[in-house]
Amino acid sequence: MAEKKLQNQVAIITGASSGIGAGTAKALAAAGATVVVNHPVAATKDAAEMVLAGIKAAGGEGIVFQCDVSQEEEVQKMFDETIARFGAVDIVINNAGLQRDAAFDEMTLEQWNTVLSVNLTGQFLCARAAIREFLKRGVVPQKSKAAGKIICMSSVHEVIPWAGHANYAASKGGIMLMMKSIAQEFAPRKIRINSIAPGAIKTPINHDAWATPQAEEKLLQLIPYQRVGVVEDIAAAAVWLASDDSDYVNGTTLFVDGGMTLYPGFSENG
Repeated sequence: MAEKKLQNQVAIITGASSGIGAGTAKALAAAGATVVVNHPVAATKDAAEMVLAGIKAAGGEGIVFQCDVSQEEEVQKMFDETIARFGAVDIVINNAGLQRDAAFDEMTLEQWNTVLSVNLTGQFLCARAAIREFLKRGVVPQKSKAAGKIICMSSVHEVIPWAGHANYAASKGGIMLMMKSIAQEFAPRKIRINSIAPGAIKTPINHDAWATPQAEEKLLQLIPYQRVGVVEDIAAAAVWLASDDSDYVNGTTLFVDGGMTLYPGFSENG
């Protein structure tokens, strides 16, 4: 049986109806946390309910909550109702994100704003709500050495430029410096804030990149470790960053990418 490193803690995982968010919600629940499986719209409710059903079948606890993280009132309602029901929020996994890809000269303002509003403003709104709660409550020693933990889901594209995806890369670069700035600001209050930067992970958002042997072979040219990641790779990192095992880790981006940020194209052409 897995050690319950997050016992008696409550975690909100945004964008948890599929992909990395779903895997992370399951892993946190397995580590003992009560999880809030967030999903954005009515159409994603069934998928979120399936994630929660799997969590409960494995002995975990949680609820499903619909909230568009780009909307301030909806974010506040999610936090208020979570605290009313469970008494606290201890961990926030800022995972919700999307892509609206286009060549830069053809990118519409709507495509730009949609990505920035969910990927970056959504993380701001959820982090702010979490920090307000952490400051109000302070450290609860029987739960954790920290007053609260925030994990921002970033990407290797916080450092790797990505032509054709300027809005997405800009959002992830923004996450990186927002995370570091608020980690610096609130570390004295025992609030820990870090990021995870996944590389290529097998999720619905990038299905075409790994769905066929030919596509996967092409993708592996970017990954020195010669394996495309799975959601469990990210989920394990999230559990570690949310636990006291990483208590001295603050303001750091943990790259979980099989070495993609080592720029493997230079290995034979430097």
